[in-house]
Amino acid sequence: MNTQVTIAKVTLKNPVMTASGTFGSGQEYSEMVDINRLGAIVTKGVANVPWEGNPTPRVAEVYGGMLNAIGLQNPGIDVFIERDIPWLKENAPDLPIIVNVCGHSVEEYLEVAERLNDQPVDMLEINVSCPNVKQGALAFGQDAKVLEATTRAIRAVAKKPIIMKLSPNVTSIRDMALAAESGGADAISLINTLIGMKIDIHKRQFVLANKTGGFSGPAVKPVALRMVYEAAHAVKIPVIGMGGIATGDDAIEFLLAGARAVCVGTMNFVDPRTTIKVIEGIEAYMERYGVEDVNELVGAVR
Repeated sequence: MNTQVTIAKVTLKNPVMTASGTFGSGQEYSEMVDINRLGAIVTKGVANVPWEGNPTPRVAEVYGGMLNAIGLQNPGIDVFIERDIPWLKENAPDLPIIVNVCGHSVEEYLEVAERLNDQPVDMLEINVSCPNVKQGALAFGQDAKVLEATTRAIRAVAKKPIIMKLSPNVTSIRDMALAAESGGADAISLINTLIGMKIDIHKRQFVLANKTGGFSGPAVKPVALRMVYEAAHAVKIPVIGMGGIATGDDAIEFLLAGARAVCVGTMNFVDPRTTIKVIEGIEAYMERYGVEDVNELVGAVR
């Protein structure tokens, strides 16, 4: 039974990886999860300088998931290179590393991409849901022309394969997927969080200091699955699916819709071993239905 998948010439032992921002860079979960069993690890967002993130409160539980307005708090590329990469290479030397990159301008993305050119990481996932300070704070991933230009600029300097992580907060996910492909992306991943809100009716105020936050968790799965299907049938490059995956069965749905691999995010906070259970669930499904190669499932439902 073969569970290996390949994305941009990088081979994963199975199609399950972590979603950025839900697993740190592995250290926090390493006592509970054997990270060597993962297909790949996607790190928390990394910027060119440390980001403090948004004011608190910035996390709230809601029906079917959670809202977060963390604001991509991170220690910056210097600390990531000095601390996180060496830890991963020592504790999981064969685990592919995908670095999530965030920025407020194209120049910030380029700086991080260039710093990672000579580092032992395998791919870059570009978070285009960041606010573009030069475009009125509209996210890079909400305008097809800006997304294509941003992708092209990063592709020109990055020596690593790039994955563009698409926002669902758009009119047409198909257009965004095509824009990323046209700009030279090696793969795309989706969905990032939906925009949501929660109000405390007793205090008559917003629960999050930021008023709005990213909505994720099991309730977003039908939306994510539809978007992955639309994107996968629009582009020729690999698609990585995410959004509400809690079980092996959920992951199988995404593979059948056209995803080459999947990411587990919010459920890591509910059960730190969710990624392992998803891997075991995929294997159990393959055994039950006599699937010899997991790649046979990719896009099988049209």
